[in-house]
Amino acid sequence: MAKKSTKESVETIDSKNMSKEQLGEKRKEITEYYEGNIPHLETQLKYEQLLRDIEKTRAERLQAQMFIANTMAPPPEADENPEAQSEMKKNFNEVRLDPTKMDGKVAAEQIKRTLKRQNNEV
Repeated sequence: MAKKSTKESVETIDSKNMSKEQLGEKRKEITEYYEGNIPHLETQLKYEQLLRDIEKTRAERLQAQMFIANTMAPPPEADENPEAQSEMKKNFNEVRLDPTKMDGKVAAEQIKRTLKRQNNEV
């Protein structure tokens, strides 16, 4: 036979119409219900703690792998050749500052990106 749910037990309690013996029985019934669920809740707690520990371990492992990958990675090529890097910057700045050196599509994109309205006369 199935046990009564606690909600039903609590709703049927009317302390004004019940004797002390009946109230004591209801309290005992509710206490037994909660005590009966404690082992299930403890099992659930262990389960949740294990899941948390697994996720934490995965995150730590991923962080360690990323550290190793960054440590083992070769430096970027631009750092090895400072002349090439400065040439790229120079070309970029020339094109960016002088719209006449841009083709039409790049110039149009550059005009769209500005926040303030400017005269872009050629």
